[in-house]
Amino acid sequence: MVVIRLSRGGTKHSPKYRVTVADSRRAATGKYIEIVGSYNPLASGNDPGLVLDLAKVESWIAKGAQPSPRVKSLIHKAQKNAAEKA
Repeated sequence: MVVIRLSRGGTKHSPKYRVTVADSRRAATGKYIEIVGSYNPLASGNDPGLVLDLAKVESWIAKGAQPSPRVKSLIHKAQKNAAEKA
């Protein structure tokens, strides 16, 4: 099964995440199919905290990819932000 999940990066006490599309049997930080965005929970100032390519995410979901619960909430947040900007 293909999943959309977070892959942790960054340093100790300063996490940064990639939103990746991967096979569910792979390790969370292992090989992935595609990177569809990034998430920085500690973003401040002008740094974007959440960057998602919604077109790619929706395309993968249409193909059957299952987002993790956290990624699902980030998708809703990104859609809300995109609707406010439009």
